[in-house]
Amino acid sequence: MVDVNNEIDAVTRAVRTEEVDGASRHAQSLTRTYPSPLADVWEATTTAERIARWFAPVEGDLRLGGHYQVVGNAGGTIRSCTPPEDGSAEYRLTWEYGGGMSWVTVGLRAVGEEATELTLTHTARAEDLPPGFWEQFGPGATGVGWDQGLLGLSLHLTGAPGPRPEDAYTWPLTEEGRAFTRRAADAWAHAHIAAGADAEAAARAAEATYAFYSGEEQPQG
Repeated sequence: MVDVNNEIDAVTRAVRTEEVDGASRHAQSLTRTYPSPLADVWEATTTAERIARWFAPVEGDLRLGGHYQVVGNAGGTIRSCTPPEDGSAEYRLTWEYGGGMSWVTVGLRAVGEEATELTLTHTARAEDLPPGFWEQFGPGATGVGWDQGLLGLSLHLTGAPGPRPEDAYTWPLTEEGRAFTRRAADAWAHAHIAAGADAEAAARAAEATYAFYSGEEQPQG
């Protein structure tokens, strides 16, 4: 059984909108510390065998410049890769799905010898999103999905009971899964408000996100 409150509260979320080369971009980040050494978290997040055990099967060439494909999800190119050295590591990749492209950065930092801080940042151009998508769902549309991923990594690294990759489409519809989504969607609303969003608009977006992930509504556009 998943300790929903503990898992949600273990993650720090942030949202920012920035101008890059004249284009508006939405960036969302999640930071969490795991009770595993840097080398183990690096292996868990960069090798196909380990990724399949907590996220989803991944195919392709998992090296700098290589193309990867998450089965049933996004694919892309690995743009940079810095293995663990002096207590940190990082990789960057494109995240290509449905004809659109965004960018993901995963940074790792050793916290002592037995823990690792992971920060995942997902950035997308506003113009690449479907019309009205950000206004309807806010950061939760993408953010809740990454919350599920970080939960999977937590269960994998600790050996705790809970949903596995093969439960990706069924667990969110369970009572426990819906409770997780409810808390995650609300947490993204709080992060959005902290970044300057209107509180009522952020709350409406959280409701739309929860409805989508809990199987009650499909995104429009």
